[in-house]
Amino acid sequence: MTIHAFEYLDVKQQPTPAVCALFGDEPFLKRLVLQRIRNDIFGEDQKDVPDARLEGDSCQWRDLLDELSTHALFGGDRRCVTLDNADRFITKYRTELEDYVSRPKSTGILVLQVGTWPANTRLYKAIDKNGLQIDCRAPQRAAGRRKVLDEDRLLDWLANWSSRRHNVQLPPRAAELTLDLVGPNLGLLDQELAKLALFVSSHEDITPELVRDVVGGWRTKTTWELIDAAVDGNAAEALRQLDDLLQSGENPLALFGPIAWSLRRFAAATRIIERAERHGHRTSLSAALEQAGFRKWPREALENAQRQIRQLGRRRAGQLYHWLLDADLALKGSHSSPVRARFALEQLIVRLSKQVA
Repeated sequence: MTIHAFEYLDVKQQPTPAVCALFGDEPFLKRLVLQRIRNDIFGEDQKDVPDARLEGDSCQWRDLLDELSTHALFGGDRRCVTLDNADRFITKYRTELEDYVSRPKSTGILVLQVGTWPANTRLYKAIDKNGLQIDCRAPQRAAGRRKVLDEDRLLDWLANWSSRRHNVQLPPRAAELTLDLVGPNLGLLDQELAKLALFVSSHEDITPELVRDVVGGWRTKTTWELIDAAVDGNAAEALRQLDDLLQSGENPLALFGPIAWSLRRFAAATRIIERAERHGHRTSLSAALEQAGFRKWPREALENAQRQIRQLGRRRAGQLYHWLLDADLALKGSHSSPVRARFALEQLIVRLSKQVA
């Protein structure tokens, strides 16, 4: 069986097969999954359990086989043998592993921790049939012929994890902002949730304002000043703030996250108004902004948002989704180098300027 880590961690305790493979680039997920495997084998009270960890770069086949063949003297019927960084080991001993998967030792459970794990190999197919394979990567979805990050699934996990592990609630808009600021690194996301949980009482909501202040520190504050200047049409000030952030070592892609999050709300408000008009209805600008995620308290916050969207105008606000998509694709492709990434962000800022309205 092959399953994603999110799904595996959600299922109830189950028998663990003789061979498991943990693959992917998320060490945080691998730690959670490995702990869950150990819990399923030995229970949560894990004192004096028959457990061994070997390093794949230095391990020999005979060493691994000795560990798997050794009977457990205390704490269970089988030993759990984890082979860390097993990529090179698998390349060297692929044939032996293929034979082992078909006839595993009854005395041990083998856990392979690997980075890459091609689905077209005999070993992959053998463990898929007779063992357990767990995908420890950020969730992905198909987009044509390639795979891209499944943000909806990651946001669902982020909200559930915040509630289960940190005992606080993370509403959708706060989750989106957290992901935009931190990126899809699950270990860092968990650290930031732990930090945010210190600022609210148990089961209380984490607000976007708290995320903005706590997660990013002074850089986030400067980023929001940059966004305000850009949406106000003050391109000169926004470009100055951008230069300060880039000079301090800020990653352009990390800067794009909160910029995109903020501008998407203006784009959403414009869509709400246009949709209402197509159906013969009228909606106020303030109501559309509230529906798009702007808070009406404090009072000046909604007033500022109305002033800013009027500065943008309907034509430019209606193009924001397209501009953000262009910038996102550029930053992840043709403009991924620091110099060209700076140009992509500057181009977006200039498009919002009063001078080009």
